[in-house]
Amino acid sequence: MAKRIQISRHGGPEVLEWVDCTPPEPGPHEVRVRNRAIGLNFIDTYYRSGLYAPPQLPSSLGTEGAGEVEAVGSAVERFRVGDRVAYATGPLGAYGEFHVLPADRLVRLPDSIDFEQAAAAMLKGLTVQYLLRQIGRFQGGETILFHAAAGGVGSLACQWAKALGVRLIGTVGSPEKAERARALGAWATIDYSRENVAQRVLELTGGRKCPVVYDSIGKDTWETSLDCVAPRGLLVSFGNASGPVTGVNLGVLAQKGSLFVTRPQLAGYADTPERLQAMADELFAVLISGQVRVEIGQRFPLAEAARAHEALASRQTVGSTVLLP
Repeated sequence: MAKRIQISRHGGPEVLEWVDCTPPEPGPHEVRVRNRAIGLNFIDTYYRSGLYAPPQLPSSLGTEGAGEVEAVGSAVERFRVGDRVAYATGPLGAYGEFHVLPADRLVRLPDSIDFEQAAAAMLKGLTVQYLLRQIGRFQGGETILFHAAAGGVGSLACQWAKALGVRLIGTVGSPEKAERARALGAWATIDYSRENVAQRVLELTGGRKCPVVYDSIGKDTWETSLDCVAPRGLLVSFGNASGPVTGVNLGVLAQKGSLFVTRPQLAGYADTPERLQAMADELFAVLISGQVRVEIGQRFPLAEAARAHEALASRQTVGSTVLLP
């Protein structure tokens, strides 16, 4: 018998249940992973609250983890028992001592990356990879705006942008988080609790604004983000921390300078095993080189996932958070 966190109904952290379960045998194309560390991400709260619907209830949560292959399906050729692996693209079910998932969702984990580091970095790091390396395609010297620069994704983006020679302006909610973002490589910071973001972007860019703006906040920052995009620039809306963006008037894009908008997700970029492994290899390379470091700010026992969700929702976390089975 094993243990997992599951939900039987939607709601706040109180709906998270610590229950017994029997680890299923993997299907022909599946692998069973014994989790050694599990990543906590804001998207987990969307499935818990009902903003995103899991395939069925009851359901476990989480799409990110790292561990060892314990069993493989009859048709699996890429992995064998004992391999060190990591995953970030689902399906749901990472909040458990074991997770059974399709083999094409796994990547090989180098010996120089430990399980906690992988679980803390996979989803956030692969997100930054496609944001900066595939959507951005920067040459160096650009000035971009990145909301929530002291958070889990933002912390990695500050470092990776600096490594690419990109000037990242990060929005933060306190002087302490501003100091953290700058220490991680942000070129400048804007404290949205005390400063007008759009006005400060104009000042910092000499009136040119930013060719790319990255917004994971959603509803509360949508209009401000549009005001920070340079003519013919791109707004990348990749999260809903304050709620989803709705009722978009496309005519506003013309009024504000013939702007582009994209709403990407990781699955749309890591859509084949080869692309997923290539993205992970690039992430592992910058981690091993030291250009990007993952700070695990919090560790919680998996059984205390509700407490971890409370800390995440109240913005008490810094950097990445891992759950330990």
